Amino acid sequence: MSAEEKFRIVRSIGEECIQEDELFNLLSKKPQPICYDGFEPSGRMHIAQGVMKIISINKLISAGCKVKIWIADRFALLNNKMGGDLKKSQTVGCYMIEVWKAFGLNPEGGEIEFLWFSKEINSRAVEYWDLVTDIATRITLARTLRCVQIMGRKEQEDLTAAQIMYPCMQCADIFFLEADICQLGMDQRKVNMLAREYCDDIKRINKPIILSHHMLPGLKEGQEKMSKSDPDSSIFMDDNEARVNEKIKRAFCKEKDVEGNPCLEYIKYLIFPWFHEFRVERSAKNGGQKTFSNFEELVADYQSGKLHPGDLKPALSKALNKILQPVRYHFISDANLKELLETVRGYRITR
Repeated sequence: MSAEEKFRIVRSIGEECIQEDELFNLLSKKPQPICYDGFEPSGRMHIAQGVMKIISINKLISAGCKVKIWIADRFALLNNKMGGDLKKSQTVGCYMIEVWKAFGLNPEGGEIEFLWFSKEINSRAVEYWDLVTDIATRITLARTLRCVQIMGRKEQEDLTAAQIMYPCMQCADIFFLEADICQLGMDQRKVNMLAREYCDDIKRINKPIILSHHMLPGLKEGQEKMSKSDPDSSIFMDDNEARVNEKIKRAFCKEKDVEGNPCLEYIKYLIFPWFHEFRVERSAKNGGQKTFSNFEELVADYQSGKLHPGDLKPALSKALNKILQPVRYHFISDANLKELLETVRGYRITR
C-alpha cells in the first residue's frame, strides 16, 4: 500500500488532524506506527465506544498501524466512576474487552493490544511517575484545569486533588505507550494538545499526531454526546433488539430537518461505514423500497420530505440490530460471559 493510500485511510478517521504533514511523513517512514486509544471502564459500552471504535481500528490496522487500547482502570477510580470502586471498574474493563472480541478484535494477531493501566504502571513505576512529575512541573494549574473536560468535568467544579492529577497522567500515558498517533474523540483534544506542548518544552522533535474523531450525539434533542448515566439517551452494545427499536422510535428526528438529528448522524458515522449503503423498506404509496448508496443522497431525500422519519427509523433500527447481533451471541455463548454481562448491567453509574 502506498503512503498516499495509507494517509487517505487513516486521515478519514479524524474530524480533525494535527498535523497532516506529520501524519503523512510518519506513514511514509514507519512500517507500523503505534496508535493509542484509551477508555475509563465506567459502565456499559455504547455504540460510539463500540461500533465507531471498531470501524476506526479496522481502518488503522488495514493501513499497517498497531493499536494499543488503554484500559484506564485507575483513572476511573481517580474520577470517582463506579463509585470509586477499582474492582468494579476492572470488571467493566473485562466486559469491554469481551465486546471488542465479539467483533474479532483479538490481540493474538499482534496488531492490537489491550493494556491495563494498573498492570503496566506497576511493572514500570519509576519510569511512569518520573514522567508524570516532569509534566506536572512544566505546566500551570490553570493549564491543567483547562484540560478537565477530558474526564467530563468543568473548570468551575469542586474538583478533588486526584482529578487535578488526571490530565498530567493522561498526558504521560501518550509517551509511556510510545504512541505516534493519539486516536481519541474531540472531547480529548485539550490533553493531546498538552502533550504536543510538552514536546516543545523538552525540545522533542517527534510530537504525537492528534487524530480526533467525531462525537456521536445522544438520542434526545440537544444532546451533543452520548451519556452512560442516561440509559435512554444511548444505545448500548448489549441492548437487545426490542430495546434498540424502542430507543430509536423515541429518538429526536424532526421531519425534513438535518441539523441536530441523531438518527442521521448514526447513519452517516455508523451505518454507511459498516454496510456502505442504507436500505429503507416502505410501501409503494410512500415511495417503495430504496437503497441509498451515499449519505448525500439520503440527506437530499430527507430534506425534501421524500424520506419520512417514520420510514427512516425502522430502517436504522434494523441496521443497528444487525451490527449488534454478534455481541448478543457472544455473551450468551458462555455461562461466565453471561454472568459478567449481568454483573455490569447491575452496577450503578456514577458521575
